[in-house]
Order: sequence, then C-alpha cells, then structure tokens
Amino acid sequence: MHRAARIEDRFHAWREKRARKRGYAVTVVPYPGYGSTEWVRVLSRVLLTRNPRPGSRAARKIQKRSESVRGWRSFTAVPVNDVTVTITIEGITTVVKADRGGVVDVQIPIALTPGKHTVHIQAEGSEMAESAIQVISPDVHVGLVSDVDDTVMVTALPRPFLAAWNSFVLDEHARVPTPGMAVLLSRIAAIHHGMPVIYLSTGAWNVAPTLRRFLGRNLYPKGTLLLTDWGPTHDRMFRSGRAHKETQLRRLAKEFPQIKWILVGDDGQHDESIYAEFEKEHPHNVKAVAIRQLSNGEAVLAGGRKKAEEHTQAGDAPWVYAPDGAGLAAQLSDYKIL
Repeated sequence: MHRAARIEDRFHAWREKRARKRGYAVTVVPYPGYGSTEWVRVLSRVLLTRNPRPGSRAARKIQKRSESVRGWRSFTAVPVNDVTVTITIEGITTVVKADRGGVVDVQIPIALTPGKHTVHIQAEGSEMAESAIQVISPDVHVGLVSDVDDTVMVTALPRPFLAAWNSFVLDEHARVPTPGMAVLLSRIAAIHHGMPVIYLSTGAWNVAPTLRRFLGRNLYPKGTLLLTDWGPTHDRMFRSGRAHKETQLRRLAKEFPQIKWILVGDDGQHDESIYAEFEKEHPHNVKAVAIRQLSNGEAVLAGGRKKAEEHTQAGDAPWVYAPDGAGLAAQLSDYKIL
C-alpha cells in the first residue's frame, strides 16, 4: 500500500476512535443505484456524525440523519472503514463491507422486475436508511451519461478558492444551473421510459447529498450519481479523475451491452477526449455526444478548450456543440435524436 494511504488509514482510525468516545452516531448515507433484472448496484457511505442538540435548529429541521450531512459538515464527518453493512432488497439480505473511505459500492445478484425498488441499508445499529434502485428493462436501448461541473452547474471548478467555496460552504440554493441543461436532459430522459440516467463526476462522495438536492431543485431528471473519493489510493498519491470516468464508462458498456449512450459534457476539462476514446472502444454503445462550450472566461479558468474537429471523427455517432442546453437540443433534434 502507498505510504500516503497508510498515513491516511492511521489518521482515519484516530478520528474514528475519538469520534466514538465523543458519542458520535453511525450513519448510513444512501445513494440511488441501478441494475438489471439479474443484479443491482447498491451505493452508500457509512459515517460517524454528531447528534444534534435537543431543541436546536438542526434537531427541529432534521427528518433523516443522512439528510443533515451537508456542506462542510459532509467533509468533517468521519468515515467508518471496513464496517459491516447489511443490505436488504425484497426480503433478501446481503452482508458486505464498506471500503477504506466508508463507501459501499457493491453489485448484488438478484432477480427483480424492471422499475423502482427500495433498498434498506443498516450498519452497526444505525438507523435504517432507504435507497431507490432503478432496474433497467432489457427492452431499453438508450441511456444518458452526463458530467456535472460546468455541464449541469456553472462552477468554474479549476479555481481552487471557488471550488473550495462551492464544496464546503455554498448552499445548493446559491449554485447556478447551466441555462437550458435541465430541459435538455429531461427531454433525453423522456426518450424511453425507465432509461438509465447517470451523473458521472470527479467530485467527492462528500458532496452527494448537496448535489442531489441541487439536481432536484432545478428539475433535472433523477438518476444515479457516480462520484469518487478524495485522497490517496493503494498505489498512488492522488486519485485520477480521468481514470474514474473511463472506468465507469467501460463498466456501463459491459453491464448494458444493448444500450447506446447519449454522452453530455463540456469542453473545459477532459470530457471530449474521454468520450472520444470510449466511442473508439465501444462504437456500438454511443448514440450521440453533446458538448457544452464554455464561455471565454470559463475556458481560461479551465485551462483552455479543445477544437471541435479534433473529436468529430471518433466514430459514426453525431457530436454537437453549443454554449447552452437549448443549442444542444436543437442540434440533437436535427439528427433525430430528440
């Protein structure tokens, strides 16, 4: 294991021991998952969080403990490593282990009918958490994968101070949705009832509750978040956001070989090259690529932009470019995608 990972493990062990002595409670933060009629992918995170003081504002507002983990508190909450987690779906129970960061990402073989199903998750006597699983019908042949930062919300992520402000402080009410993108993604999601909707981001799992509220408040279609975890891995100092996206796209192609994906991103980071490489590897799994063009100011902050013609010949799927969702929707309509 990388030295940085060993140091991180010791630090988390110290924090966990200290938090348990102070009476912090084990909390399961559930995330929406997806699956086929033969298996499901269950996602959640196990944390130690402080109980709100009786009569406090937090205690009055709280409905579920997991919903209270927001903003900077989601980064100060202590992950519980290697904890035993019990997952129950339609009366069938499976016991798994959370990973080093308290994240549960497990594929469970189970026969289910297409549609929504409820998953119950519990760890070490925590309150029972509920999560939704979207089981995709084998008759569905179109899916949606969308980037988040600078695609569905305007973040100017490369600016360190603004990125920290967005992640640790800023409430989801103050985040700015990208014009027209909610309508675009909703129109794509309406192509086929029950199609998979995936939000693929290099953001940390810590921001998942806030991101879910932002997407819901701004009328984006419901879907599964595929985020990552900050910090070192077993073999490297820093995690690779690009590798995370590439791995998840390949996994989706393997899990749903019959689905053609509409890939949505922006031209400020690596979405174009990632999508182009995925199309070369899996030409029969890409229906279209829609790239939001950043403004000149956003592009400077993001380190420049790629030229559209560099990626239009990656395969047979159409590539469209526009600065907002309305422009992308118009071009996708021209290709009879919408």
